[in-house]
Amino acid sequence: MVILVFLLIVAAAGTYYYYLQLLDPVAPEAADQTTTVDIPPGANTEIIAAILYDEGLIQNELAFRFFVRQYNLAQGFIAGRYELNPAMSLGQIVRKIQSGDVYVETVWFTIPEGYTIEQIAGRLEQQGLINGNQLLEAAENPKPEWKEKYPFLQEIDHPGIKYKLEGYLFPDTYEISADTGLNEIIDMMLRRTDQIINQEYRQRMEEKGLSLHEILTIASLVEREARVDHERSLIAGVIYNRLEIDQLLQIDATIQYILEETKEFLTYDDLEVDSPYNTYQHAGLPPGPIAAPGEASIKAALYPEDSDYFFYNYKYDESGEHYFSHTYEEHLENVRKAEENLD
Repeated sequence: MVILVFLLIVAAAGTYYYYLQLLDPVAPEAADQTTTVDIPPGANTEIIAAILYDEGLIQNELAFRFFVRQYNLAQGFIAGRYELNPAMSLGQIVRKIQSGDVYVETVWFTIPEGYTIEQIAGRLEQQGLINGNQLLEAAENPKPEWKEKYPFLQEIDHPGIKYKLEGYLFPDTYEISADTGLNEIIDMMLRRTDQIINQEYRQRMEEKGLSLHEILTIASLVEREARVDHERSLIAGVIYNRLEIDQLLQIDATIQYILEETKEFLTYDDLEVDSPYNTYQHAGLPPGPIAAPGEASIKAALYPEDSDYFFYNYKYDESGEHYFSHTYEEHLENVRKAEENLD
């Protein structure tokens, strides 16, 4: 009798040990072999066990069902799509499905620094994320809730502004769910701008007596004019120098913004185009930003480099740099050097 009891204990211990082994991962070394599994609404333990076993995620259906019954977990499963892998133990898989940590298909998109609203709309439409015309409409007439949520949008009141959200949709790389709508995308990009303009930047704006709208406008000019990072603050300094003496900014990038096509070389006729953005005809800053500036250009607008320069022109060489000059005579000489480089 004692021997029989002993044998039963040994058998039970062996069975339990075998059961514990069935709780181990199917393939501990396969953590990178992710599988997407759909748990349908109303699925019972038997159905879930069959799905997981068919996908090669558990070793044994019966072990799964016993584990769930052992810990009274049958009512805790949440339907949805889950990312699982065969390196997960049975317990980890159960906890994942009970947590409701469902897999959401995401899409990445990147908005380069210096993009205009129209370019942003074109890129997002090309990726199949939005209707470009709807974004342009929203940029012309921002929703009241955005103005309430982001008070800096209330500063935009110039009647000549082409798109009120120009320069306010921060250029960055974003991850969104596949079903994210236009309004959510715009809100996300506005929120990123709000995050970038930190307390230090806001305090600096107060010191300079400028609004965020003015800073973003200057930053957008820097973004479109500068081709190398180390010149951003110097170009910003030239802009401030001209503004201080009410000298026309005469920034080619503002003309490019007005034109329907980007030109490598502007003509004198182009400089005569009738627009409040034409800095060859109108003193001061244009009505608003002409592109989406990155943080480096925003920082340059806030912390311009002091200099006695009032002119700069592109070198037309491989450096991507500009010639800077104090007087118009020096500027003409630099123009001549740039033409030689171009030749």
